[in-house]
Amino acid sequence: MPDKLSKGMILRMVRYLRVLRKLKTLGIVNVFSNNLGDALGVTPAVVRKDFSQINITGNKRGGYNIDVLMQKLEDQLGKRDSKRVIVAGCGRIGQALMAYREFPKEGINIIAGFDNSEAKIDREAHIPILPMEEMEEFVKKNEIEVAIISVPEPAANDVFDQMLQAGIRGVLNFTPVELKCQGKCDRPNCPKNCTVHTVNIGLELENLFYLINMNEMEQVQDDA
Repeated sequence: MPDKLSKGMILRMVRYLRVLRKLKTLGIVNVFSNNLGDALGVTPAVVRKDFSQINITGNKRGGYNIDVLMQKLEDQLGKRDSKRVIVAGCGRIGQALMAYREFPKEGINIIAGFDNSEAKIDREAHIPILPMEEMEEFVKKNEIEVAIISVPEPAANDVFDQMLQAGIRGVLNFTPVELKCQGKCDRPNCPKNCTVHTVNIGLELENLFYLINMNEMEQVQDDA
């Protein structure tokens, strides 16, 4: 993927793909920049600019062919190669992620889960759940680069250390613990270019309630 692509553009490209997949299932062949702009909440000019940066051109009358557009976006995002991921912590969140059927459609395959609870270990499951002490060997053997952490809060740092030791370079963190990496990491085993993305569900809900309250206050002021 070219270095010139910004994080914002990459995120939009992922969203473009999701919209295109839905349109394709409806039997739609071509799409216009205003259709994609409306779906993403951006202007058609932004859509055209994004596509021009990766050498995608459309037709004023016919728009963009969905199959061609999907192929080019997938090539840019590396979607044609299946992405293998592991999950550390197979409680409710971990199990829900492992059961999520949309991941394979996105080229994402969770190939194993890891947990310290003997009751959760199941080597014969469709997605095997293995003891946590086997994680490092598994990661190295299967050359896994991305992992999800959904362990209890007290275990987050230890599990993160194990992942770094194994060579994991990208972590999706579902715990409330701040796991630092990417230039801020002082851990001895931290690999270069390691990235951590934290999903704080509680914080996101608090923010949503705040936005709702702000909208209500603005509405009251407009009506006054």
